[in-house]
Amino acid sequence: MMRKFFHSLLPAAGGLAMLIATANAGLEDGKLVVAADVGFAPHVMAKPGGGYEGYNVDMIEEIARRLGVDYEIVDQEWSGIFAGLNAQKYDLIIAPTTVTEERAQNLLFMEGYLDQNYQFLKKKGAPDYKTLDDLKGLTIAVNRGNLYDKWVTENAEKYDWEIQRYGKNADALQAVATGRADLNIAGQTAIGWTAAKSPMLELSVVVPTGDVMSTPFRKGDTELRNRIEAVVECMKKDGFFNELSEKWVGQPLPEDAAGYVVQPGFGQPGFEGYDPTEHEPNCG
Repeated sequence: MMRKFFHSLLPAAGGLAMLIATANAGLEDGKLVVAADVGFAPHVMAKPGGGYEGYNVDMIEEIARRLGVDYEIVDQEWSGIFAGLNAQKYDLIIAPTTVTEERAQNLLFMEGYLDQNYQFLKKKGAPDYKTLDDLKGLTIAVNRGNLYDKWVTENAEKYDWEIQRYGKNADALQAVATGRADLNIAGQTAIGWTAAKSPMLELSVVVPTGDVMSTPFRKGDTELRNRIEAVVECMKKDGFFNELSEKWVGQPLPEDAAGYVVQPGFGQPGFEGYDPTEHEPNCG
């Protein structure tokens, strides 16, 4: 078991030497132990009969298949997921994680695979809105206190929005379905999943943020990051992430999406931990 392997090394090696020795442990022992906050739809969800399913489950399953290793998913609450990684409870985090400057100071990211866009959801049959300007004067239902609430609040005056805040996003969705609000806003993947499951609701305007979601590793686990990123780049090239988007989000990826674009070097450009060394992934 990988965790026992880590613990056996701790007394004998320190700091950088230990990190270098264990950087590729998840591949050397033939098993990747990965963490996710199970229940975050459509990324990692518990199946009624046992096991897990979702966008990121399919992603790690394909990564493991191409590397020729097994994988194990550890259910970890989001509030402790980074601490668990640094405590060596798992090799990497598959819960979708937005790359930020602050996080990159403490974690090692591979290049992004999913754009962190926002999207509006409307009642089926409502006008076909194309841009944010088309939404002027409408009523937006949002889950109170989340980042989407923050964003609509910051833009409410510009677009003359009335904001309805609800303790649960399910209540905000119900407000749209019953016509008490015109739109709901959340992350694009969650909105796509909701629209696919809700016959009374449909997708509307996308709000690009420029942010991307990625996979965090421990600082120093550069070799493991690079090997997995090389596989992910091949998955981008052969359209695997577009298949995931159509399956779990109900939308194909645009050609400039993070799920298609292979970044130069290793890591997410512009953030700490990025290595600009050119490479050509072996996708044969």
